[in-house]
Amino acid sequence: MSRMPAVSLAAVPGRRARTLELAAEIEQRGFSGIFCPSMGDPVALCQGIAQVTQSIKFGTAIQPIYFRHPVDMAQTASFIHEISEGRFYLGLGVSHGPVYNRLGLSPGRPLADTREYLDAMQNAGRIGELPPIVLATLRDKMVQLSVEIGQGAVWANASRSRMGHSLSLIPDPDDFFIGNMIPTTIDDDREAAAAVNRRTLTGYVQLPNYRNYWKAAGYVEEMDSIEAAARAGDVESIPGLMSDAWLSDATLYGSAEEVREGVEAWFDAGITTPILVPSSTSGGQLVALDELFAAFS
Repeated sequence: MSRMPAVSLAAVPGRRARTLELAAEIEQRGFSGIFCPSMGDPVALCQGIAQVTQSIKFGTAIQPIYFRHPVDMAQTASFIHEISEGRFYLGLGVSHGPVYNRLGLSPGRPLADTREYLDAMQNAGRIGELPPIVLATLRDKMVQLSVEIGQGAVWANASRSRMGHSLSLIPDPDDFFIGNMIPTTIDDDREAAAAVNRRTLTGYVQLPNYRNYWKAAGYVEEMDSIEAAARAGDVESIPGLMSDAWLSDATLYGSAEEVREGVEAWFDAGITTPILVPSSTSGGQLVALDELFAAFS
């Protein structure tokens, strides 16, 4: 392919060294980037990636702001930025309610807290140059904030049909990081692949912020039905309420050819860095990455 996607990569205990080997392989195979989700420690993983790669861009997608003090974050981010010679993108976000609850955190107002966090980072003093700051975004106000105070925006599970509206809020997209984390399952059994993506998004559709976004994207009936099921505690019925149209708008699944075509469609929609989040019908991350490598070899 002339336009290669980026890859989402996470490190789990016991396989961290192997994860760095995979990062080097992702670079060798010509993918356009490596972006590390909030599970585990994405900043630590990025520091390792800086050491085992030479040219590929990489970053966090995302590091939750409530997990680290902004001055500490600024020091570490500046270090990775310097040793990677400018290849590192610091993706920051506020994460989600279930994460706060599990960790006993009490978040404030997302927009105000993000603004204050970046201000504290930028005024930390004597830390060196900061990397480009990419804000996790979904709805319009956060897109606008990313334009105002950041150098990029990254969505997760966005609807492709909504991107024209979202990107219209970015005055100069040519000088702005535009990414989206896209759940991706490759299998010639399209229904089996779709089932994996439905499971992946079952937690997301239970979040009000995401449901409101997808309603604005035109999926009111699906989101109203899911909201009613969640309210009734009927989580098991939720995957069956996710329409094929909605799933195809937010994820990639099916044969390798179908997934490659989907990546091209995301590029055409204005996402300059589509970030594939690989899952598999037959294994975990290692199997999913092997399937991804084969599809884009």
